[in-house]
Amino acid sequence: MHVQWYATVFRGDMFVDAVSEFAAPATLKYGARRYSVQRSQDDAYRITQQIWFESKDDWYRYWEGPEMREFRARYSGKYQVPLTYVWFSEYAADGAVPETVVPADLDPEPQPTPVAGA
Repeated sequence: MHVQWYATVFRGDMFVDAVSEFAAPATLKYGARRYSVQRSQDDAYRITQQIWFESKDDWYRYWEGPEMREFRARYSGKYQVPLTYVWFSEYAADGAVPETVVPADLDPEPQPTPVAGA
């Protein structure tokens, strides 16, 4: 399942953190084998949540469950509607499963170095 979130202006950082820390991990309670949250480097407001469910029933239990109803209500106005999600069938995959990284695991943004004599 791919969920295409699009954060509203100036809320990209806050919203990607919320999806990563609350919405995505909740999928595991509903039978997901894996999840991923990705943010576009070209459009910082575009966030894609990928979830590996065995069945659409598990997806709908998650999406209509109490955690996601609360998440969508709490963050209403922080993402644009209509919200789109699409079911995909995986035909091939290879490589190691990437480890989950949360924003707290990332190095801080580098600070600019002052130029001498400026």
